[in-house]
Formats: sequence, C-alpha cells, structure tokens
Amino acid sequence: MKKILKIGAIVLFLIVVAIQFIRPNFSNPPIVPGQPVEDAAFVPAEVQMVMSRSCNDCHSNKTLYPWYSQITPFSWFLAGHIEDGRRELNFSEWGSYTNKKKIHKLEEICEMVEGGAMPLPSYLWVHRDAALNADQQKMLCEWAKAEKAKIPAE
Repeated sequence: MKKILKIGAIVLFLIVVAIQFIRPNFSNPPIVPGQPVEDAAFVPAEVQMVMSRSCNDCHSNKTLYPWYSQITPFSWFLAGHIEDGRRELNFSEWGSYTNKKKIHKLEEICEMVEGGAMPLPSYLWVHRDAALNADQQKMLCEWAKAEKAKIPAE
C-alpha cells in the first residue's frame, strides 16, 4: 500500500511539473492611438486612477501580470478571466465601439459597480486595494452617466 502511495505521489508530482510548460499567452495586445477611453472620452484624473487600480487588469490591454500568473493552473484561471473581461469590455478599444455599444457599456458599468459585482470577488482576494468604497462607486457611476448623456443615440 505504501509503495502505491509513493508511486502515486511521484506521478502526481511529475504531472504538476509537466503542466508548468503549458502556458497561456500573457502578452498585452497593442494599444491603438485614439482608441483608449482616455483618448475617446473625458475621464477625470480621479476616475482614471480608480479604473487603473480596479478595472484595467481585466478590462484593458494594460494588464499587469502578477507573479502567480506564472504558476499553472492559476495561469489558466487568470488567462480565462482576462479574456472574458476584455471581450465584455475593453477600455483600450473604447473608440472602436459604436455609440449604442458605448451607451450599453456605460449603463453596465454603473450596474456592476453599484451591485458589487465588479471588481470580481476572486480578484479582490489578492488585490484588496482594488475594492471600491461607496464614494468610488458613486464617482464611477456619475462619470458613466455623464458620458452616456454626451453620446448621441444611433
């Protein structure tokens, strides 16, 4: 029985080592001038700071990859979240969105922030400084509403 456990532990160890070589691509896509939200909309400095700290790792092409992104299987989990986040909303591609999509995304920003759905709780486990207090939630929501009011409906 001990021999089987020892062999099982060795096999498990070898599998863990082997999967470390299966890594997702963690390069950031290029940022096209004029496309980031800061170029295509008015973003006050305090809103930009909050977005940089709490949103950009998953919702832009400016992701800062933490040390644990190099460890499988955490790297797969992280890559999936970033891919989903960018697909849902990418502040680095804001200028390419239609007015209708911008309006919808600005509404969603407010809903998600006010509802506490963003930043993701799993993100906050490690990035505690990304948590939004009530004032920051209100500030992001007010910014989103102000930007929405500037966009002509299509």
